[in-house]
Amino acid sequence: MPIMYNTGEWFKVRPDYYRKVELATPDWPLDLDLEYMLVEAAPYGGPLATTRDPTKLVPVKGNARPMIRIFDTSGKETGHLLWNHGKLIAMGWSDTEELICIQENATVFVFDMFGREKESYSIGDEASVTKIVEAKVFQSSAGTGVAVMTTSGRIFLKQNSSKTERKLPDIPNSSINCSCWEIVTEGRNSYCLLGRDREVIKLFPGETVGTITANLFEKPHDRIIKISVSYNHQHLALYTNTGLLWLGSVDMRQKYCEFDTGRKDMPLQMEWIMNADNSEADAVVISYPSYLLIVNRNADRSDFPYDPVMFLVAEMDGVRIITQNSHEMIQRLPKCVENIFAVNSQEPASYLFEAQKKFEEKSYKSDEYLSMCREKLDLAVTECIEAASFEFCPETQKSLLRTANFGKGFIRGHNPDEYIRIMRILRVLNTLRHERIAMPLTFKQFSHLNPEVILSRLVFRKHYAIAIQVAKHLNLPESWILEHWAYHKVINDPNDVEVARKITEKFKNPSVEGISFCNIAAKAHQAGRDDLAIKLLELEPRASLHVPLLLKMRKFDRAVGSATQSGDTELITQVLLEMKMHMMLSNLHMTIRDHPLALNMYKKIMRDSNRAGLYGIYNTEDDQKAIAEYHFENAIETEGLESNLSMIGNAYAQGRCTLEAELCADTSRLLKLQKTLSTKYNVSLNGLSIHDTVLELLQLGELKEAERIRNDFKVPERRFWWLRVLILSKQHKWEELEKLAKTKKSPIGYDPFVEVCLQQNNASEARKYIPRCRDNRKGIWYLRANLFNEAIDSAFEQRDVHSLYELQKNQAIVDNGTLLGKVCNYIAALEGK
Repeated sequence: MPIMYNTGEWFKVRPDYYRKVELATPDWPLDLDLEYMLVEAAPYGGPLATTRDPTKLVPVKGNARPMIRIFDTSGKETGHLLWNHGKLIAMGWSDTEELICIQENATVFVFDMFGREKESYSIGDEASVTKIVEAKVFQSSAGTGVAVMTTSGRIFLKQNSSKTERKLPDIPNSSINCSCWEIVTEGRNSYCLLGRDREVIKLFPGETVGTITANLFEKPHDRIIKISVSYNHQHLALYTNTGLLWLGSVDMRQKYCEFDTGRKDMPLQMEWIMNADNSEADAVVISYPSYLLIVNRNADRSDFPYDPVMFLVAEMDGVRIITQNSHEMIQRLPKCVENIFAVNSQEPASYLFEAQKKFEEKSYKSDEYLSMCREKLDLAVTECIEAASFEFCPETQKSLLRTANFGKGFIRGHNPDEYIRIMRILRVLNTLRHERIAMPLTFKQFSHLNPEVILSRLVFRKHYAIAIQVAKHLNLPESWILEHWAYHKVINDPNDVEVARKITEKFKNPSVEGISFCNIAAKAHQAGRDDLAIKLLELEPRASLHVPLLLKMRKFDRAVGSATQSGDTELITQVLLEMKMHMMLSNLHMTIRDHPLALNMYKKIMRDSNRAGLYGIYNTEDDQKAIAEYHFENAIETEGLESNLSMIGNAYAQGRCTLEAELCADTSRLLKLQKTLSTKYNVSLNGLSIHDTVLELLQLGELKEAERIRNDFKVPERRFWWLRVLILSKQHKWEELEKLAKTKKSPIGYDPFVEVCLQQNNASEARKYIPRCRDNRKGIWYLRANLFNEAIDSAFEQRDVHSLYELQKNQAIVDNGTLLGKVCNYIAALEGK
């Protein structure tokens, strides 16, 4: 356990305590000397980029061209790039850990942390022509921006790579050179502060000329040589050539203090220390060669001798210091840590901490210390948990968490959720701070970035196993991590079979949900490994996902097979339309002929859109029946049926459709006959059915022609008799109708004769045929013909008492006393028997 729980690293800048926290010491390569290097470090424990400082004389070894080397915080080199472009002006890191390099002609190059180029863009034509002398990388609400100062003294800024550059206002009296400048972000706007002589110039977008603020210092000086803006862009520090330091708000309306450092040498860097408990800035760190000075807003100071060369990295809760032999962080001491570990502290958390120590020592004093904080035990436990989150030493973390666990045992109904949450996060933070991972994040930084960003950074660094364990530990989905691991395998492992096997083994875990083999197959296709892509697609059960990729790969045979197997008609239609767009029709027909569902759907599509293409399919398949139907539909639409019937009949015959072929032959004969008869009788019979043709001839009185057609086309005798009975009744040819009934026994019976007579309101003619009808129908016909007497007699003859009762209710019989008496007598006679 550390001596005094790291209180030996505390120092006071009245009235507050600060501390230096030792991080993992970097193990730099032997050939890297930071004294001759320009170093740019990414915040949040990100990577560092180094290149030779052109202002320092150093023997050049190897290639004379500049080389940019990229390291993690443990000193391990992750990548490098040989600078093949123009003069390098500045470097910086984006919020997604991308290295941004700006060259003299205002071209910006973006690299990943492994040195691979991702994109490039220009700040603008004017900046490119006039050349730039300085550049800065800054963060804004729109992303990572770049600002450049040209040789003509103009400043251009671009808030991200996709936005257009903006020219800031002119600098008043621009003939006088500016000594320093900084970019400030305020909401959605970014503006520039410049130091020139004894004044500060503000260049705000949209204004015509910059505004000047002078007389900020009370003591005499020549010029401002350093400007520093706090991490949250709320506070400003100015440093003069005489060693004066001015601290105040960024709008320069409020002055915190003016401090004389007593040093005349040029400072290397100046950065604000942000408060870990809130978002305020209380002090600045100024680095000199071999010397570090800390000054707070109350004009109190603290200083340390240091390594000759150091680099400051501003963080959201402190300042990191990187040297050749150390890596440390200076931050304001969190209040909860001070309450517990400060000498002679009388806070409840301090008493609880002592009580837990005495309890482990089995001392009775544990109860005494516990009694001192019993009334504020909730606060004490909360402070111990919070203090553990701010600590970097695992032993100190454990001691504080043990204290919290000890204290919450005396609190009835205590909710342990926060205790468990902090324990989980601390385990993750300790893993990230390990030299193998080299991401020395604080708890506040972890909370600000959120776990998803942390996981994505681990994945980008190819720490897949750690990322999966962290995701499991924090109850976050891990499927996307496995997908990235699979992408890495696809791009870097040349063995298709081995890659497919490894991916299958990793993804078969039922606890992993949301895995899509299609995403990985798409990466394989992009890498030009189509065979591997197909192997991976075979593992994807959802056709709606892998069919589109098969189409993109032009694997149409597999695509149509998968789509038809799924039974999804929309997916099949999509495949067919894509195939139609990219394949010759003959190849398309050969591909889909083995898939009946797809073939039928394609026929439907062609029937609606391209009938000629439909004929090509039938011809390829030698489907004579379909060909005949195709010609038949065309003949109907073009009114050319008569001329095409022979061809249609032949196609049906070749397709072994005997009935259809015979119908075509009969139709052809009928059309020719109708043409002849139409000319002969001066009527229009063309296109009529056989039924209608016979009907028309009977109306014309051409019985012989009608009978000839009946015989030729085998019209049923029952139908022919019906037609004759119907026509004779309509023409009131009652004698011929009677003659027809007497020629031979009617094949349709005699009910139709009665029916047509009654339709023509001729009851007397109907009376002739009723006796020849069936016995059970006679009474009905007599009643419909209003022959009530005959109806009564017929019912009596049939001994149908029910019908007699119905007749008894008939109003016409009721009104006729004779008929009513006859019905009653018949009923009595039948019932008496």
